Amino acid sequence: MVRDEEAPVAAPPAAGLSVAEAAARLERYGPNIVSTARPTPLWHRIGTQLRDPLILVLLVAIALTIATGDYLDTSIISFVVVVNTAVGVTQEVRAERAVLALRELSAPGARVVRGGEERHVPSSEVVPGDLVLLGEGDIVPADGELLEEAALLVDESSLTGEAEPVGKPLPADGEQRPVVSAGTVVVRGRARFVVTATGADSATGRIAALMTTKPAATPLQRRLAAFGRVLAAVAVVLCLVVLVIGLLRGQDPELMAVTAISLVVAAVPESLPAVVTLGLALGARRMAERNAIVRRLPAVETLGSVTVIATDKTGTLTEGRMSAQRLWTRHGTAAVSGTGYAPEGRVEREDTELRPDTAPDVTELLTAAVLCNDAALQAPDVTDGEDGRSGEARSSAQGDEADWHALGDPTEAALLTAGARLGLDREALAREWPRTEEVPFTSDRARMTTVHRRPGGGLRVVCKGAPEVVLVPEVLADGAGTLAEAAEAAGQLAGEGYRVLAVAVADRAEPPEDGGDWESGLNLLGLIGILDPPREAAAETVAACRRAGIIPVLITGDHPLTAGVVARRLGVVEAADAAEEVTTGDRIRDGSAGDLTRPRVFARTSPEQKLDIVQAWRGAGHVVAMTGDGVNDGPALHRADIGVAMGRRGTEVARQAADLVLADDDLGTVVAAVEEGRRVYANVRRFLLYGLAGGAAEILVMLFGPFLGMPLPLLPAQILWINLLTHGLPGVALGAEPVAPDTMRQPPRPPEESVLGAGLWPRILAMGLVIAGASLGVGIWAHETGRPWQTMVFLVLGATQLGVGLASRARPGTFTNPFLLVGIAAALALQIAGVYLPPLQKLLGTEALSAGDLLIGCALSAVGYAAMRLQVRLSARAGRSAGEEVPEVTGDRETPGVPEDRERAAGR
Repeated sequence: MVRDEEAPVAAPPAAGLSVAEAAARLERYGPNIVSTARPTPLWHRIGTQLRDPLILVLLVAIALTIATGDYLDTSIISFVVVVNTAVGVTQEVRAERAVLALRELSAPGARVVRGGEERHVPSSEVVPGDLVLLGEGDIVPADGELLEEAALLVDESSLTGEAEPVGKPLPADGEQRPVVSAGTVVVRGRARFVVTATGADSATGRIAALMTTKPAATPLQRRLAAFGRVLAAVAVVLCLVVLVIGLLRGQDPELMAVTAISLVVAAVPESLPAVVTLGLALGARRMAERNAIVRRLPAVETLGSVTVIATDKTGTLTEGRMSAQRLWTRHGTAAVSGTGYAPEGRVEREDTELRPDTAPDVTELLTAAVLCNDAALQAPDVTDGEDGRSGEARSSAQGDEADWHALGDPTEAALLTAGARLGLDREALAREWPRTEEVPFTSDRARMTTVHRRPGGGLRVVCKGAPEVVLVPEVLADGAGTLAEAAEAAGQLAGEGYRVLAVAVADRAEPPEDGGDWESGLNLLGLIGILDPPREAAAETVAACRRAGIIPVLITGDHPLTAGVVARRLGVVEAADAAEEVTTGDRIRDGSAGDLTRPRVFARTSPEQKLDIVQAWRGAGHVVAMTGDGVNDGPALHRADIGVAMGRRGTEVARQAADLVLADDDLGTVVAAVEEGRRVYANVRRFLLYGLAGGAAEILVMLFGPFLGMPLPLLPAQILWINLLTHGLPGVALGAEPVAPDTMRQPPRPPEESVLGAGLWPRILAMGLVIAGASLGVGIWAHETGRPWQTMVFLVLGATQLGVGLASRARPGTFTNPFLLVGIAAALALQIAGVYLPPLQKLLGTEALSAGDLLIGCALSAVGYAAMRLQVRLSARAGRSAGEEVPEVTGDRETPGVPEDRERAAGR
């Protein structure tokens, strides 16, 4: 175990390590990471590629041609094996690097004290001797000994297997301090500890050293692998038919055997697995560039099927920059002005600025709000250069780097800001009223209570929380009239869209006997209205969801009136239906909410009720993306088809449990990720259409050519050459096609739909017939007119496939994805070179064509282009006539994505 000898754990410096000392220890002890898997050696990657069944067939063909002395075909087949293997290895390496980069983006962070300042750093930069702060939902970044704790409960099931969280009370002086272990989760409370072991020497590191994991294939990859085996079997059968036909017509057995093997390889797009893997990985990278960090690769394909987005309000649809703007006491109201978390601003009553000595009621209210608070404000002059972290890297930071930042809960930061604008000094108050005990906030309790030592002796209890749980006789000693007046004021603030907190206090001479309840007999100080303005693009984001056939559902812990106001402003519900479409956690609890797929707004809900909502929507046949930020949101994030965590304000537990992390906490990023998921899936289908249509055409040409006067339409070398050119650069480039203009106006695809579903099989066969028809047609004409018919078939078969590839573009007529344009142009040039260059003529068995014949052959490639564009138009028209283009989803009860709608969308 790595133990810090220079800063004894019994008495660490209150200011923590200096930045320079932390950097020196990081150099000395190394990063706080468990041992990573060794990189896969190149020889192993090559061996994996060569073990592919289709490549094994080619290796058999190489051995056969060597045995018979056919060194020309040996060289061609060997060249194909080398190119396919190189492409496969290259794509595998690129995909692995993309996934590794994503893993680094989603790495957990930690809150440490360095140089007297609280900072957020990557967990990998935590060093022995660091002073680390823990709060609810944090993952313990390293082993350490506790220095202080408040109602701390830690889930150690990942180490011990015990499901029950463990308390960590501090012992009497002189006894061994309790320890926390890396990888465990803070379920409740807060703590401060000094790090004693990091990396491989921590508890997690010692366990990780005993384990090795191999990344699993995604569902799409598994389905395509199974499909590839079936397709290969079909192709082998058909090629055996070609072999038999050739033998019956008197062709050389060795030639026909090599031809059949070559045709098997050409008929099946053997680069498909690599293309899919690369497409998924690069799709995830593109999502990361749009602030959506994918933590699990299958999420990329699942996103394309999302039909419901269940979203939080705070920081997702709103800016997440809380501002306490309205104050209410029994003596009147006051307004707070200013922007962001900066202390500059005013507290006014009737146009008169208030100061601590001019408004005792407001001063007492905000003093209590500042004391009962675990957040911190970070001034802009604390530059990022000291810790090497950008503003975006801080999990709780908000706004531009030139702004004040919130460290901790944004709601509590808003209370600190309001106090500062009145003129209160938070540090002075903390010294004057030191905290002695606390009852932490939990989602179930919806309130937080702290106990402070009074300057003149005795204790002061401060409680803040939702009006529903504070403005009750069990908590307050005030009369019924005061409670009714406060409840009415809270309702008015909520109806204007404010999030409302009630604050109450009580002075006690001593603690309650036998650890009794602190939260009773309190006196109300007042209410604080906090506003979180909607994001500028939030309404358009909701509208984009509707256009894409995705149902937006708002789930919040706010008051029903506040939730309803925000939902109407953003278009989640129609104004006329707002009352009907808002339900509450209490109604879910008592069973009066009814069908949970009917409301579009859920207010005052607990994290546990999110699980009920997710289950209801999934039970109705929907694919659900659920946002969450708290430690208790983990079950709902796991149960949802796509768990989405907030990157800035979310807890570390939520981020590590999610499939997708939003770096900017913006719902619009989820919509962008859905678009990217649809793009990846569409490009896989685009490649399948292109590759399988070409393979089908080659089989048809070889099957029917002998019956049309062409004994052997193509030589083995010609088949492999066409396969190399069409499945090479153009095939890979199709995976990089941009999103189609109408992608987000189409319904989500059913997740159970086959990758060849929704009419793709008939389209593949139709295009195969077109390509084969053009090739056989020109072959018959050339044969009848005494032209080099085999060369003409060779030229047209390749050129027509390239025409289909060009017409498969998502945005034809533009210069998007220039890689595809370059790839097709290069492939066509090499196809023509195979006809005219003497070395290639000898290699491929071709003859030079006249200029007129070349022009005819290249012109016929336009047949493939025209047929493909016609097919795209007919397919789009059929989709519109079947109702596949989605009108905006309104607040009515007819929602897309339920099973009967999915059947129609799948074209069944």
